[in-house]
Amino acid sequence: MLHFEGDKDFSQPPAEVAGKLADAGFLVACIPGVEKVSKAEPREAQCVLRPGFAFVRGTLDLTLQLLDSVPGSSFRLLLHSKGIGSTSDVEALITISAVNAGSRVHWTADIKELGGLLKAVPQGLIKAAAQKVIADAWTAVEARITSKEDAGSHG
Repeated sequence: MLHFEGDKDFSQPPAEVAGKLADAGFLVACIPGVEKVSKAEPREAQCVLRPGFAFVRGTLDLTLQLLDSVPGSSFRLLLHSKGIGSTSDVEALITISAVNAGSRVHWTADIKELGGLLKAVPQGLIKAAAQKVIADAWTAVEARITSKEDAGSHG
């Protein structure tokens, strides 16, 4: 339906980056607009979020599941959201590789299904909104990985 793809570089080694990104509990804390986290476990997280889009009213219940994990190198995420009169299913694939002294994360995200009222929203609006959420989420991921790195190094 809609496809997104990109790369994100980190100064931390692949094992450390993979350890964070392959944790649904870590990822749910990086999603913009989260109001309440009801479950934050390594393989599954659930939250209520209030998206900042004019075309989605109220809150969305989001379930994030981690699947097909290859420790240290790749995993697949399924994100299912439902709200008043709307649902969505997104699948993301994350691969992590060593680059110089750090890591490169290659990601793809595909909106597999939009249901209810979201079907009527123009794809251009959905795409622009999704790109903003993706950019904000990566900014939050980077901040959390970097701050954990600084706070955790005691020598």
